[in-house]
Amino acid sequence: MSKNDGFEPKIIGFLCNWCSYAGADLAGVSRIQYPPNIRIIRVMCSGRIDPAFVLEAFKDGADGVLVAGCHLPSDCHYISGNAKANRRINLLKRVLKDFGIEPERLRLEWVSASEGDRWAAVVRSMVDDLKKLGPSQVKTKEADVQ
Repeated sequence: MSKNDGFEPKIIGFLCNWCSYAGADLAGVSRIQYPPNIRIIRVMCSGRIDPAFVLEAFKDGADGVLVAGCHLPSDCHYISGNAKANRRINLLKRVLKDFGIEPERLRLEWVSASEGDRWAAVVRSMVDDLKKLGPSQVKTKEADVQ
């Protein structure tokens, strides 16, 4: 029996309004099954996600963070927002490693509005990967910080 048996990861998802959020919505209205482990935050563009949002999610107890946006390179409704997100996430993965957080806990995916099946597959895959990693070791209680 593994120490992670029964562990259900908590995932925070930052989804762009125009593509990824619509793809997640399509999965829902199409009744495509995927794990309920993700809490979605809709943002106008993946390029507008401040790295501090991701760090705050981990500090507040997330086991993983998913950033999802429009497909590269030309589908972004804000022209280059998804390219900016790509650069930020790659940099942020290096920062997470320095903080002792596995970079695999942060994922960047491109999901269009017509890809409900892909959305469900991404969430399933991330949940499976996080179950293998186990709970995040980031301290989440304010008592631990004081």
